Parts: sequence; C-alpha cells; structure tokens
Amino acid sequence: MPQIKSAIKRVKTAEKANLRNNAQRSAMRSAIKNFETVVANDGDNKEEMYRTAARAIDMAKSKGLIKANKAARDKSRLSKKVNA
Repeated sequence: MPQIKSAIKRVKTAEKANLRNNAQRSAMRSAIKNFETVVANDGDNKEEMYRTAARAIDMAKSKGLIKANKAARDKSRLSKKVNA
C-alpha cells in the first residue's frame, strides 16, 4: 500500500477506471454475443442487433478500450454475418 498521498489517490483512481473499463468491455462483448446468437437462430431483428453491437464497438474504441484496427475488424466480421 502506498504511503504518499498522491500515490494513494492514484490507486483509487486506477481502481475506478478499471471497474469502468471492465464494465464497458463486458457490455461490448455481450452485444456481440447477442448479435451472433440472433444470427445463429435466424432471428428477425438482425439489423437492430448489428447496430447495437456496432455502436458498442465504436464506443469501446472511442474510450480507448480497443484499438481502431480491432474495431474495424470486428465490425467487418459482424457485417459479413448480416449480409449472409
């Protein structure tokens, strides 16, 4: 445990950021999985689920959780499933 006041604050801030990042990343992964299950079951709302997943990916990219190339790659893979 740190002794210096600023280091103690940094630990608290890092914990908050870690929780926020994990929640955001989990939401993104859940949206992708929900889309893939709809595609696998030939659901009616494929387009809506794709938009939700793409938005989650874009938000994760804008927050710096994933890199731009990964976001583009993931969205490309999802769009192939929508059109197929």
